[in-house]
Amino acid sequence: MVEVILKMPGQPDSPLSIPPGQYQVGSSEAVPIQLPFVGVSKLHCVLQTSESTLRIADLGSSNGTYLNGQRVGREFVNVPADSDIEIGSVHIRVGAIRTETGSVHTISAPPPAAPADSEQQFKSSILAVSGIPMSARPLVQEIKKQAHSELLVRLNMKRLALNSVSENDLEEKARTTIHEILNELSIPLPEGVTQEKIENELYHEAIGLGPLEDLISRDDITEIMVNGPDNVYVEHKGVLYKTDTAFADDHQVLAAIERIVSPLGRRIDESSPMVDARLKDGSRVNAIIPPLSLVGPSITIRKFAKTPLTVENLISYGSITAEIAHFLDVCVKIRKNILISGGTGSGKTTLLNILSGYLPAKERIITIEDAAELQLRQEHLVRLESRPANIEGKGEVTIRDLVRNSLRMRPDRIVIGECRGGEALDMLQAMNTGHDGSLTTIHANSPRDALARLETLVLMAGFDLPLRAIREQIASAISIIVQINREKDGSRKVVCVSEITKMEGDIITMQDLFTFQQDGWSEDGRLLGHFEPTGAIPTFIEDIRRANLDLDISMFTPPKKSGMRGSV
Repeated sequence: MVEVILKMPGQPDSPLSIPPGQYQVGSSEAVPIQLPFVGVSKLHCVLQTSESTLRIADLGSSNGTYLNGQRVGREFVNVPADSDIEIGSVHIRVGAIRTETGSVHTISAPPPAAPADSEQQFKSSILAVSGIPMSARPLVQEIKKQAHSELLVRLNMKRLALNSVSENDLEEKARTTIHEILNELSIPLPEGVTQEKIENELYHEAIGLGPLEDLISRDDITEIMVNGPDNVYVEHKGVLYKTDTAFADDHQVLAAIERIVSPLGRRIDESSPMVDARLKDGSRVNAIIPPLSLVGPSITIRKFAKTPLTVENLISYGSITAEIAHFLDVCVKIRKNILISGGTGSGKTTLLNILSGYLPAKERIITIEDAAELQLRQEHLVRLESRPANIEGKGEVTIRDLVRNSLRMRPDRIVIGECRGGEALDMLQAMNTGHDGSLTTIHANSPRDALARLETLVLMAGFDLPLRAIREQIASAISIIVQINREKDGSRKVVCVSEITKMEGDIITMQDLFTFQQDGWSEDGRLLGHFEPTGAIPTFIEDIRRANLDLDISMFTPPKKSGMRGSV
């Protein structure tokens, strides 16, 4: 903690305690330490403090910054205790530099650094993406704001003159312009930050999706979450991390959203503050802006691998066994309707994509989704996507509309990305009227919960159906429920494969065929366990034999439990 006394013209001395951080000083309202006095430039200098040091650098001010009578340059210099800093007509008298808190007045700026242990714990959750230290981010953002304003002016003029040039030439021109602007700026760069890094961020903000570009390009990042301009989180190997990257301001986040939704004919503004879209590679995007979002514009991106995962990948990850995968392959081929159940981010769509790969190429397949995510490779494929209402509230096409329409398109198989409304009733009716072998997903935490949620979704169709009639439809339509969970260590596992057998009274009866048994945790925090059959045999085993498909019935035999024998 650094103790200083502000000596301002016409005002009494004001003691301050400056917590660790980096603060711009000037007469502008946008800087953390505002000094609206004679001789103080809008962006005058920058103070950098830690628990034991104070450093200062000039930001190209017109009247200069002086330390003990010596003019300070653009490079940071150390400020010893009992020093005098002159900023225009303002003097800052530096007192003691101490580590304990307890201040007379605190500057409105970033909070004090946490104690060493908790600070280290916080830093361990930061994923380095941009390569710019968190402490330097405020100054980098200030540099980018100034450069971006100038870039808009210069680049727009060049675009008017270069309407006929190729995209590559325009990109090269943008990089050249950014380089020229940063060379003209007189703000010193903080430690650990190169001009090349700032140029790269500015280029992405001007031409692409800003900080999202680096995140999207990384194959080891599966989800991207933007909570306002300064908080960008990602899922990396199944674990959430905050990143060291950030947008310049809310306008930059909005610009990224506009670049995503505009090519798709979607729009986002105060009258329509939510939007679902997708990137060129098929990744799903959701955006929501103020006034609905109180933290600023928010973006959530569910990334898809450039190369779709295969069943071999899931087996190598320990998400499923070869025996379970083979059994599900056989179920698809004998046209059993399969429901994939799981929570958000558990891998339902990935598993649906893999099971869809088992569909015969000679059959006509129709996929129905909110945002097109499935990556089927069959040739005879029709992909349908729902559409939201336009600005006048008209033109909406729901999943349910598409399900109804698909029945007139002579489908052999219907694959619905997710059941989340009244389309569940139409789906069940289709499965019970000649469209066997269909696939879909649902949000639920267990196979039994999936049945309860399916009942609720059927009731959302708007018909006052008896509960028994709904359950009879479900028991007749669905054959297999595959439960997939996201575990605490970030791994995804098929924890249960269940078969719906029949109705007993008003209850749908089920039997588990395969389950995942947890054995414990490894030293590095990974979940340990194994898959095993329960001993139950599918009721449709004769259907498999009649189809002349290879399925070893011994896969349903549970392992023998080892025990101790004693004598009496």
